Amino acid sequence: MNEKRALWIKDPLAILADGTKGGVVVREGRIAELVPSGRTPVIRDAVIFDARSHVVVPGLINTHHHFFQTLTRATALDRELFPWLKTLYPVWAGLTPDALELAATLAMAELLLSGCTTTTDHHYLFTSELSDAIDIEIAAASRLGIRVLLTRGSMNLSDRDGGLPPESIVQDEETILADSERLIERYHQRGDDAMVQIALAPCSPFSATTSLMRATADLARQKDVRLHTHLAETEDENRYCLELLGCRPLDYLEDCGWPGKRTWLAHGIHFNDDEMLRLARAGTTISHCACSNQLLASGCCRVCDLEGAGVRVGIGVDGSASNDSSNLIQEVRAAFLLQRSRYGVSAVSHCDALRWATTGSAACIGRPELGEIGVGKMADLALFKLDELRFSGAGDPLAALVLCGGHRADRVMIGGEWVVENGNIGGLDVEDLMRRHSAAAHQLRRFADT
Repeated sequence: MNEKRALWIKDPLAILADGTKGGVVVREGRIAELVPSGRTPVIRDAVIFDARSHVVVPGLINTHHHFFQTLTRATALDRELFPWLKTLYPVWAGLTPDALELAATLAMAELLLSGCTTTTDHHYLFTSELSDAIDIEIAAASRLGIRVLLTRGSMNLSDRDGGLPPESIVQDEETILADSERLIERYHQRGDDAMVQIALAPCSPFSATTSLMRATADLARQKDVRLHTHLAETEDENRYCLELLGCRPLDYLEDCGWPGKRTWLAHGIHFNDDEMLRLARAGTTISHCACSNQLLASGCCRVCDLEGAGVRVGIGVDGSASNDSSNLIQEVRAAFLLQRSRYGVSAVSHCDALRWATTGSAACIGRPELGEIGVGKMADLALFKLDELRFSGAGDPLAALVLCGGHRADRVMIGGEWVVENGNIGGLDVEDLMRRHSAAAHQLRRFADT
């Protein structure tokens, strides 16, 4: 796009914005004008992109992931969360910097091609060989041009001390906090156009000490960054907290000073009604990971009940070893089907599922300038064609994107720039990436004991 001229995305087949059938005008990285049906923009001399064959939605936002797990897809089969983790921890201990770079690049490429414009990642695996994991992910994201909120994850409670991970992949609290502060100072950007942000994310109650949880919350407040962790994912977690900590997971999180508007939690399956109200009062949000929850049989997040209590909910693909995919538009469909099966036809629509992945996810990561097509919002857009067999005969195009199984965007725009064009990421040799990534996965699996 010529940066000196605006771009009119004209007459889309459908668009997820009211009164905008004539399209949108993008200028200087933002949405500058919404065009009603049959009208021309007030902004003159805009370059025209003919969108008559495209469904236009806000760029989807992924609120929970583990990039490194793309290397262990379909590896630890038919296990629930705790035995699944115990099987894979020794495998992941062999992760190298080169393998992580490939894993992160592949995960983000897959996300981009599914219409995702902003992604989080929860990287908590640090070994003596892999101390600069977040730096590696930031470099990969910069090459691809995707917005990221990368969390400096952490584990300091090994199996020897009553936790779940082996000692080889935990760090001490001082090292974790020092690196957390380093990453914030070096990389964290502020403002609507931020491309890289940092959050802090002890992994879970069964892999981080109370001291680390409290110190991390204090550091996040001091540095004004967000907080993230897994919580209420399984009944095993509930039992662990009750037996070893004497309370339920949310009680523990409150004791550590975590709930608040800067905090979003992955999964949130096993909250009771009172806990949902407490989350709402605190302003804490939830990342719903439908595919992972089904694959590991962890349970079903009560999304409609959470929203009814006042809790905002976003969408996350979770790790590609528990989901086995990093495709966000497919995750939208999975969330739609799972929640509709729980609450009924009249309670959940395709628009709800798209809302979770856009404005809901934007609320999770504290980025209200994203996830919505409106004047002044950042020009992050995903354009899908409905030209495959799966869409033939469809009525409502927006509904078809979800119901008929959309899986690949034709174009993706981030900050007014095309990052994906004609289904391809500029400058990325996908075949070569897959070849090298597959070789790294094969090498890593030699650590498996399944």
